[in-house]
Amino acid sequence: MRAIGATLPDVEDATAYGGFCLKVRGKMFVCQAMNKEAEPNTLAVRMDFAQRDALLEEDPHTYYLKDHYVNYPCVLVRLSRVHPDALRDLVHGAYRFISATAPKRSPRARTTSRKTARRSLRPKRP
Repeated sequence: MRAIGATLPDVEDATAYGGFCLKVRGKMFVCQAMNKEAEPNTLAVRMDFAQRDALLEEDPHTYYLKDHYVNYPCVLVRLSRVHPDALRDLVHGAYRFISATAPKRSPRARTTSRKTARRSLRPKRP
């Protein structure tokens, strides 16, 4: 998953809720499912509800939901069962789904915010 995410623009490898995740411009689109209801070795992949419903109907052995995730636009994916090509397609689809709504940051805005953060860490002069 991380290797697939590394090929996409503006993606950062991060953590959320104690597990790994991929974010595009600060918005998570794939993560390790950390809720206690999720099975071990499961990913939560963001997508629209219609696509999720189709996957659940098509292959319930690979894709599933638990109560905690029902109201979120995502599906749970058993890594032990998903084909590598399907995983690549899921990650790319989740990226497109989230990047369409993720705020666009200009390089100048990132530079300015970093400078401001560095400045705030400096001790004040007497």
